[in-house]
Amino acid sequence: MTRFDEPKGPPVREAMDLPDESRAVTEIMLTVFRINGRLLEKGDALVRTLGIASAQWQVLGAVSLAGKPLSAPQIAEAMGITRQGVQKQLNRMTKEALLEKLPNPRHERSSLYWPSEKGQRIYSEAMRRETFWARQLAEGLPGPELEGALDLLKEFHRRLEAPLPEEGES
Repeated sequence: MTRFDEPKGPPVREAMDLPDESRAVTEIMLTVFRINGRLLEKGDALVRTLGIASAQWQVLGAVSLAGKPLSAPQIAEAMGITRQGVQKQLNRMTKEALLEKLPNPRHERSSLYWPSEKGQRIYSEAMRRETFWARQLAEGLPGPELEGALDLLKEFHRRLEAPLPEEGES
């Protein structure tokens, strides 16, 4: 069994003594973990010939989508990655001339980053490939259901911003 195969044994709904909605949320969480792993695997394959990995693609995307230079903490927040993980990629990407390191007028020790011409070219090509891939993935899937799934995931993301409940709270 690879790390992306469906787990063996009873499904979560049978193995856990939870209300139906809680079981469904737990199954969604487990599915999102598996999807994340598969997205990183497929993303790496998609951009490998461009000389980058999914993590670098995420960083280029965060800055490009913001439309302005960002600091490491801002990139981490935008992409849901740790600041340390982002900093590791920023150091590597600056060295590989994918990003330009710029002074931050608001914080002397927290540089801003923006894609270099090389980084912009690579990001554009990565997004061209992603668009083709997304069209293939979406083929035959009903638009309203895709929109509903997106809305639900966005709501989960919003709720995950709240602090974890203390044990014993409901």
